[in-house]
Amino acid sequence: MSKGKVLVGMSGGVDSTVTAILLQKEGYEVEGVYMKLHHKPGYHEENFTKAERVAAYLGVKVHFHDLSQEFKEVVYDYFVEGYKEGLTPNPCVMCNRTIKFGKMVEFADSVGADFVATGHYIKCDGEFIYMAEDPNKDQSYFLCEVKKEVLPRLIFPLGTWVKPDVKAFAANIEVLKDFATQAESSEICFVENTYDEVLAKHMSIDMPGDVLDTEGNIVGKHKGYMHYTVGKRRGFTVDGAHDPHFVLEMNAQTNEIVVGTKEKLEANAFEVKQINLFKDLTEFDCHVKVRYRTQAVPCHVKIEEDRASVTLHEPVFGLAKGQIAAFYEGDKMLGGGVIC
Repeated sequence: MSKGKVLVGMSGGVDSTVTAILLQKEGYEVEGVYMKLHHKPGYHEENFTKAERVAAYLGVKVHFHDLSQEFKEVVYDYFVEGYKEGLTPNPCVMCNRTIKFGKMVEFADSVGADFVATGHYIKCDGEFIYMAEDPNKDQSYFLCEVKKEVLPRLIFPLGTWVKPDVKAFAANIEVLKDFATQAESSEICFVENTYDEVLAKHMSIDMPGDVLDTEGNIVGKHKGYMHYTVGKRRGFTVDGAHDPHFVLEMNAQTNEIVVGTKEKLEANAFEVKQINLFKDLTEFDCHVKVRYRTQAVPCHVKIEEDRASVTLHEPVFGLAKGQIAAFYEGDKMLGGGVIC
């Protein structure tokens, strides 16, 4: 007896492929969808062909769903405009909220699917999202802005797997052996090499400007504020400096960057907007991650209206406006928001 119909996001990669196979083995009626999100030449033709191959192997249907216009408006433009404003945006978090677990859920409704599944390395019990068993692949941070209303419909089979086992599983299936050896996809799908290459299509990125110290004094030169993020150490000059200096802030209006020594990067408190919580909370203690590849640190969170004040019990370095703060209680994610 079927456990219900599940729409699987099939990208042509090993993770989504193994996800589809596992769910069919578990007794779900599987249907696939390949989402076209951008216009990289040749990219979709190659990957949709792989998704069709998986669908044929499983004997299921796979749809080609063009979401490139929606993706441009709510993810790509968000990325470009954020950098224009001197922020450090996280497009993957917004994509998960609006596209993968927004538009994809809407598409699931249109084909009568009860559930939605992807190859993300996370766990979900219908109420909360949890860190994956594989700490090197855990992607929970990127789903902190997903609307809580969709959580009961989400399935993530790879949350209890480690990547080497996923590859080994695929390698044991004759028609999928090459999936196990293909290269990992990049973190941001529309960035082929560097952020600069993307930004240069929309603005002049080489605009020399002044480097300031924390007192407002001009101490050097830089090549254009959009080349920098908070914490960057190279690519600018600081006259007479003996200690390493790091970017503390970018000012888009004046094309200036502020730099200082490492201790100036230290932060003990910050505010968050666009708060998204999986549980109704107004004041609580938890741990917070302020970047994907950082350790979560203990903190106290107080929410007032549409903002949250976060007081850290341990300092963090390199806090960047526009980045994401994800709140955790152990391995359970409570939600998150945008650092402001």
